Amino acid sequence: MLVAYKYRIYPTKEQKQKIQFTLERCRLLYNRLLEERILAYKQEGKTPNYYDQANTFNERKQHIPALKQVHSQVLQDVAKRLDKAYQAFFRRVKQAETPGFPRFKPQSRYDSFTYPQGGYTIHGNKIKLSKIGEVKIKRHRELQGKMKTCSILVKNGKYYACFSCEIEAKPLPITNMKVGIDLGLKHLAIPSEGEPIESPKYLRLSEQRLKHLQRAVSKKKKGSKRRSKAVHQLAKLHEHVANQRKDHAHKVSRKLVNQYQLIAFEDLNVLGLVKNHHLAKSIVDAGWQQLVQFVMYKAESAGRQVVQVNPYNTSQQCSNCGEIVKKTLSERTHQCSCGYVADRDVNAAINILNLALKNVS
Repeated sequence: MLVAYKYRIYPTKEQKQKIQFTLERCRLLYNRLLEERILAYKQEGKTPNYYDQANTFNERKQHIPALKQVHSQVLQDVAKRLDKAYQAFFRRVKQAETPGFPRFKPQSRYDSFTYPQGGYTIHGNKIKLSKIGEVKIKRHRELQGKMKTCSILVKNGKYYACFSCEIEAKPLPITNMKVGIDLGLKHLAIPSEGEPIESPKYLRLSEQRLKHLQRAVSKKKKGSKRRSKAVHQLAKLHEHVANQRKDHAHKVSRKLVNQYQLIAFEDLNVLGLVKNHHLAKSIVDAGWQQLVQFVMYKAESAGRQVVQVNPYNTSQQCSNCGEIVKKTLSERTHQCSCGYVADRDVNAAINILNLALKNVS
């Protein structure tokens, strides 16, 4: 299985210039390749594929000498990135989803490049990048497995090296414990047994500061240095909030995977739920989808099982007798004619677990 490792790197001023130069060359190449695909389809009715475009790079270097200053495999990955965007577009069209045709990339939307096979080596606290040099890297944990790719990412003025590594799964000791999880807003996760897991609401806690910075951006003249500085400060705070939420999701997911052999979630349509403007901000702040994704990938390597079930009527049905007990959102206690009384969310979590057990049996 593949695991990603992300480390902060500290390039010198000269190395930063080379990284930015590489990013710009890659961005311009991406846009040029996209333009060629669009023109070819309009004129000939067919689109060149990855190999058609990658085979032109030697000739392009003769006409654009700047491309020679970028590692050849990095350029090839640009063509591969565009090809993946096209494949995703055709997949969405086939599945009758919103197509989302590949777009031309402005500088603000192209922030990484990748060494797909070689061109990078690590020695102690240095990473040697082809055409860039030896860059200081902060390895806060050891890499495991075989390195497959290395991506250099620039985000809010910070530089990162992201490695994709192939490792062998190491299953945890088998446990007979099973749990159903009801995702909520007051509590992030309500298990069918045990204590609810709190939702820190990081976005709400930083909301006033975010509004202040957003107003500062709107007051600045477009294109000015002051506006650029204000946008950078706003982006840094958004990144900080996102990192807080991600850190919490990692801790919660690790706890669940370590404890339970089977973990059941509702298969929620989060994109549909956020269309409710009264709840959208709270749903995004809770980070339900992120938590489920983290549990799923940790469970895969740990030998655990994650099941997602249809959420229909899980909060209305009695987990004791199966009778439907209609409740409004404001009613937080489940009371059934069979005499069973429980917290609404705990009752839903038990129903989720019961559905999951039926699916795996």
